[in-house]
Amino acid sequence: MNITLTESAARLYIKEMELKKGDNLRLFVRIGGVGSGGFSVGVMRDTPSERAYVIKIDQVTFFVEEDDFWYLNGMSIDYNEDLGYLQIEHPTFDNIDHPEDKKES
Repeated sequence: MNITLTESAARLYIKEMELKKGDNLRLFVRIGGVGSGGFSVGVMRDTPSERAYVIKIDQVTFFVEEDDFWYLNGMSIDYNEDLGYLQIEHPTFDNIDHPEDKKES
């Protein structure tokens, strides 16, 4: 499992969710709303299991549980301050909203 969470993205989560030293934030696969059929990255406060993939930034633990590795493995999450939004990229999927659309090798 490997995910890139940049410091600027982590700081955005910390600010927006008012996270403090020692807090934990879970990144998980979120299924879109009715009719969308898409996926996105969800976040919630939670406690990591022993098998979770963990990233620590600014004394906050960001983590992914094993059940979500299939979607988040290889993903890059960055915050573009100039544009004011998170940029999420994945080298395997053409469309991260519909991961069945895989890039051709």
